[in-house]
Amino acid sequence: MQDLKGLQQRLGQHWRNENLLRQALVHRSYLNEHPDFPLGHNERLEFLGDAVLELVITEHLYVTYPNPEGELTNWRASLVNADTLAEVARELTIEDYLLLSRGEAQDTKSKARHYILANAMEAIIGSLYLDQGFEACKTLIHRVLVVKLEFIITNKLYLDPKSRFQEAAQEKVGITPAYRVVGESGPDHAKRFEVAVMLGSEQVSVGIGSSKQEAQMDAAEKALIAKGW
Repeated sequence: MQDLKGLQQRLGQHWRNENLLRQALVHRSYLNEHPDFPLGHNERLEFLGDAVLELVITEHLYVTYPNPEGELTNWRASLVNADTLAEVARELTIEDYLLLSRGEAQDTKSKARHYILANAMEAIIGSLYLDQGFEACKTLIHRVLVVKLEFIITNKLYLDPKSRFQEAAQEKVGITPAYRVVGESGPDHAKRFEVAVMLGSEQVSVGIGSSKQEAQMDAAEKALIAKGW
């Protein structure tokens, strides 16, 4: 069994039952290669942690901000989505403690690893809830996630990239961006689209995705970087 003391120090919490934390780090694939491992995978803990996380964030937003429901919903989504959770998981070096199959362990850059990390973060919250209850979870979530909220609101990161680029483009140059498909390849079940985002006659960037919408989002994200917006 791996030593989890370093991880607990980074999380700022110490589990009474370390096996709860250990189970939160077990991906389903690991058990396929280690059927005798004494603990289950982390999916039920993830289910529990997701609910605890959403309640903590919702309570904080409700108590702290007088904004309308729609804005609070967008802010909450920006904190509990897979991107933010995976980012926090990496900051806490959770990746070093994951129990994965050999194949999953080698696949460090894929979208799948991104979701594995986000799910592990939720599972850790679920394990802490079972070990120490709601207040301990609240402390952890405020320390590692809620602290990101001000930056998200200030930089309007709660908006998707297309919305952010459109808002910035209209504000800075008075133009509404347009998107056009410039490339399409692959069989029907595995299409690859290339979409350019235009400001008038200027092509700002080209995005790639498995759908036109995904490619547009990628193009907008790159355009924000290209323009420094």
